[in-house]
Amino acid sequence: FNALTRSKQAEAQNYPFCTIEPNVGIVAVPDERLAKLAQVSASKKIIPAAIEFVDIAGLVKGASEGEGLGNKFLSHIREVDAIVQVVRSFADANVTHVHNKVDPQTDVEIINLELVLADLQTVEKRLDNVKKQVKGSAAKEAAPEINLLEKVEKHLQAEKPVRLLEYSEDEKKILKELHLLTAKPMMYIINTDENPKSEILNPKIDEKASQIGISAKLEAELAELSEPEAKEYMKELGLEQSGLDKIILAGYKLLGLITYFTSGEPETRAWTVPAGTAAPQAAAVIHTDFEKGYIKADVTLWQDFVAFGGWQGVKENGKLQLVGKDYIVKDGDVCYFHIST
Repeated sequence: FNALTRSKQAEAQNYPFCTIEPNVGIVAVPDERLAKLAQVSASKKIIPAAIEFVDIAGLVKGASEGEGLGNKFLSHIREVDAIVQVVRSFADANVTHVHNKVDPQTDVEIINLELVLADLQTVEKRLDNVKKQVKGSAAKEAAPEINLLEKVEKHLQAEKPVRLLEYSEDEKKILKELHLLTAKPMMYIINTDENPKSEILNPKIDEKASQIGISAKLEAELAELSEPEAKEYMKELGLEQSGLDKIILAGYKLLGLITYFTSGEPETRAWTVPAGTAAPQAAAVIHTDFEKGYIKADVTLWQDFVAFGGWQGVKENGKLQLVGKDYIVKDGDVCYFHIST
């Protein structure tokens, strides 16, 4: 967490449950396209996209039943968009392990089971409440929710994450209200030895999760250096990307996100939207009123914006698209929205 946020915010000590309260950090998303766009527009400000990381203490076996600090930790991540599970695969006799052995496979299975059990408690409680409240004519209205909850309950009882099930759009709405942990996309960070070429152990994971190998110790060292020094050190080690870059790229892919840009003299800014977002909804990320007042948008690829020197050059070289409400915004688009007030 400290390496990601380039801070010393999180206390990192060699004993279990060092973290009690969650650490929260906002990290700017590195994107080399921003500086190039800003140069063309002579922008006074550059505003990158940002990701918020919430760091909670590691879970132990029995966490769902209150072992360690159990559900107190889990409550802090119920509303995040995805969960990153840091799995130890490095060997170091000086760093304690709660089970006194390094076994990534077992660690992953323990954590995933605790998340499943926590969700099972949530679903059983909700199912019980819905059944108690349903009387007479209301039974028919509640049937879809009861059917969904029973389907999810059975799946969790089989110790499987909820994200592996298929859902209708109506079911997704009901599920969203529950903030189930195993419904969230999962990323595994395999915390390796310092040697970037070291073998990454491959935990058995579900097909909808992603995994990357990172040495947290190495990332912490890089975070202590200035940007030029860090780049030089990475070059010496044969690394093309920092761990933060790898996590963000994997995170965007996992969540199905893209970046579009706005660029002018006041500022050049990155905006994050889900892939498949139409132009009016993309405009609403800037201001909610923009969706309602959307008329049209000027759109060009960021490469063309840079190559032809901004909006005027793009227009003169036939690289400007005038798009309506049905246009699906693409990663790397530079947009100028026309809005009625």
